[in-house]
Amino acid sequence: MENPKISVGILNSEEIQFELFGYYFFEQANKIVKGKFKAKKVDEKIIVEGINEKFEINDNARFIPQNEELDSFLIKDVIIGVKFHWERKEDQQFLGELKIIKENNKLTAVNIISIEHYLISVISSEMSATSSEHLLKAHAIISRSWLLAQIEKSKKIKQNKENYSTIKSSIDEYIKWYDREDHLLYDVCADDHCQRYQGITRAYTETVKQAVNFTRGLVLKYEDEICDARFYKSCGGHTENFENVWEPKHHPYLVGIPDYKFTIDDYDLDLTKEKNAEIWIRTTPPAFCAKPSEKILLQVLNDYDLITKDFYRWKVEYEQEELKEIIKQKTGVDFGYIYDLLPVERGVSGRIIKLKIVGEKQTLTIGKELEIRKTLSKSHLYSSAFVVDKIESSERIPKKFILTGAGWGHGVGLCQIGAAVMADMGYKFDEILAHYFKNSNIEKIY
Repeated sequence: MENPKISVGILNSEEIQFELFGYYFFEQANKIVKGKFKAKKVDEKIIVEGINEKFEINDNARFIPQNEELDSFLIKDVIIGVKFHWERKEDQQFLGELKIIKENNKLTAVNIISIEHYLISVISSEMSATSSEHLLKAHAIISRSWLLAQIEKSKKIKQNKENYSTIKSSIDEYIKWYDREDHLLYDVCADDHCQRYQGITRAYTETVKQAVNFTRGLVLKYEDEICDARFYKSCGGHTENFENVWEPKHHPYLVGIPDYKFTIDDYDLDLTKEKNAEIWIRTTPPAFCAKPSEKILLQVLNDYDLITKDFYRWKVEYEQEELKEIIKQKTGVDFGYIYDLLPVERGVSGRIIKLKIVGEKQTLTIGKELEIRKTLSKSHLYSSAFVVDKIESSERIPKKFILTGAGWGHGVGLCQIGAAVMADMGYKFDEILAHYFKNSNIEKIY
């Protein structure tokens, strides 16, 4: 395997505006082009328009750079943070090949690029490019591992012709997880659903390049398989088991652990029990990610992430009418007044896996972690590790719900803020990976 190439979905839209900096071979038109273009779908054709020219393409439009190291293209109005609280549009610039395909009755801009170039961008997009050396090296290895594991998983699903489903539902229960159901025409997307990939838009440093080059071809492995290495912002003090967030498959290297160097005294760490979870979430136990310095946060978080201040412990308050409308909008079910939000099952980190919504007209249990976060917020809750307080009114209908929570993200695998603190404390990249991915080994595969 010699620095393989991958395909990344950048933007799905009615119209795609782009600019080619340098000379590109427009394969379908059999000519060299540069400059500003826009593409739109008309009937079943792709219409590509330049300043003084227009092309009609039956299938895909492919633009191949003549100099892969220098030529780049810009895509206008790329949406980042889709449906999260930091959602916004950016103009983004990319190296590699541009391919425009038809998808979901729209067009999708796809970037075809080598894995190592992709990783330089991912590391700078997921975090600040000024992060410490050993955090960057650790992240390069897990990002490479996750990507190759997803590609391998997709191949197996296609080869075995599996009817892969992410939903289990009945009259009184709706369980859904979000993972491999979306991307059939390219390997991964460019947003938080997969890994943040924002091309050369984010300033990256020589340290980032060196971290990727130093770890070139290195992946995490468990036995003979590349690890499905996951990551997120803050675990809230304890990481979670893979099967409690995604498909019901146990990975021995993705198991919940306390995020600390010492035994955490004064707590019963069986956080699957409601009493223990409540004590844990309502207090601030010691953890690597508990109290990062401003210096560390500036290293790890990009500008739009820095607006999130309270992530280790947080609080959200809803008036009855607001919560009722949010749940109705997100589920499509009219529950009437919301009487209660009851944890049915918690994972090892205290994250709620199943939540019962008790309403005036309907009662329904929902899961998993992300479905709960989406259902109880206009965007997403920071995590599903929360406890609920109700302020009752005279009619015994809760007037207000107060959610007190822990952590930012799903909690499986590497805690980015915790790992940043570890690196700042002097831990090396392999020690960081050994902490978050138990039973795994680092191996060079190309």
